[in-house]
Amino acid sequence: MNIRILEGSIRRIDLHTRMPFKYGIATMTHMPQVFVSLRCEIDGRTVEGMSSDLLPPKWFTKIPEKDPLQEIEEMLLVIRNALTLAQGKMGPSAFDLWLELYHAQSKWATTQAFPPLLAHFGTSLVERALIDAVCRGTGKPFAAALHENFFGIRLGDVHAVLTGRQPSDLLPGNPLPSVIARHTVGLTDPLTDGDIPEANRLSDGLPQSLEDCIRTYGLRHFKLKVNGQPASDLARLQAIAAILERTAPSNYAFSLDGNEQFKSIESFRAFWESLQNEPSLTDFLKHLYFIEQPLHRDYALTDAVGVALSNWPDRPPMIIDESDGDITCLPRALSLGYAGTSHKNCKGVFKGIANRCLLRHREHEQPNGGWLMSGEDLCNQGPIALLQDLAVTGALGIESVERNGHHYVAGLSAYPEGVQQLVLAAHPDLYHKTTKGWPSLTIEDGRISLKSINQAPFGNGFILTCSGFTDATRS
Repeated sequence: MNIRILEGSIRRIDLHTRMPFKYGIATMTHMPQVFVSLRCEIDGRTVEGMSSDLLPPKWFTKIPEKDPLQEIEEMLLVIRNALTLAQGKMGPSAFDLWLELYHAQSKWATTQAFPPLLAHFGTSLVERALIDAVCRGTGKPFAAALHENFFGIRLGDVHAVLTGRQPSDLLPGNPLPSVIARHTVGLTDPLTDGDIPEANRLSDGLPQSLEDCIRTYGLRHFKLKVNGQPASDLARLQAIAAILERTAPSNYAFSLDGNEQFKSIESFRAFWESLQNEPSLTDFLKHLYFIEQPLHRDYALTDAVGVALSNWPDRPPMIIDESDGDITCLPRALSLGYAGTSHKNCKGVFKGIANRCLLRHREHEQPNGGWLMSGEDLCNQGPIALLQDLAVTGALGIESVERNGHHYVAGLSAYPEGVQQLVLAAHPDLYHKTTKGWPSLTIEDGRISLKSINQAPFGNGFILTCSGFTDATRS
């Protein structure tokens, strides 16, 4: 395959949440969504690909005093730079082009003092648009293209231990037909209908409280956020536990998201042991799936953490998320005693594939090692980002996937009628028309169907035009 990246563009639309989303040190009420278009020449044929994502404050960098508007400008800058670096590049495969871009973006980011997690957000958006173009150009859905390695992935170039292995050696032969929606419970989300003041009650037809979400969607998996303040975290977890024991299926499971709120492994261990010593949580804690990124990224991958984890043999399974900034981070985390990492498309698709393969390789070598890759969310929105993210997690065989974009944003209500109709026509199993007339994500019995996603090129079975969106290609 011969690929040449001809040109690209960035479009932007501003979204507003239907209810505040508090995660870690940020509370999100509005944010831009960007769309990256890439025009490529693949074996002499011109093909367009597209990707998309939100620009969320206080995630790619978590600096309390930094103005969120400055963070948005930095996110736009890394996307623009990656697009500039990519234009005109030629290569024999999407993987070769990604790898060249990855190293060039890393070198540039060092001169700007941008951390890898932020820098490669830009890389990932170009990478995803390129993957979309390859899928459309070859007529292959993502999972099939991955299984047949139409992307030219060389796993050993990411993790040397995988040299000579193909993705099909370690990944499922077929994508999952559906995934379990792991519902996010934000730090300020109402837990019961009675927790919602009359002035804050929504009338958009979607559930608002945790108990109403369980009733409406049949939820069975949950992601619970804590803020590193033991007394308030304990009280909130006790309240959530009571609701789940009363309303969720008996086989419910939950993950606990620390959002980097613990400054030391000792403080987190003390918090965890305090939960275990609380009788009201005894049954609840038996449903724990894993704990995500409890420690701040500046500290999480240090030798001191490795020593502390080795001295804590009965620790709960812990994975990294924000610490997974570059291709070296997962092997480092595993060497320290973490159980694995998360996948989000914003951290890179090919990196995520290689990481999943590394963990599957570990499973084969140490079947009882408890190795984990979770699916997590960046408040993913349709009509592009959510579908592409689900396409990847389905192909990787990750069954429990955090989904919160549908909870904090009112479906596709912000998009033109034509876009809404495109999505409904192409993905009738994934979206349904609400009583208000706009499409919202369909979750039934706690699951999200991937049928139409698995049949589409890279998750989305339509061609989106961004006319009417703001041009953000240049500052």
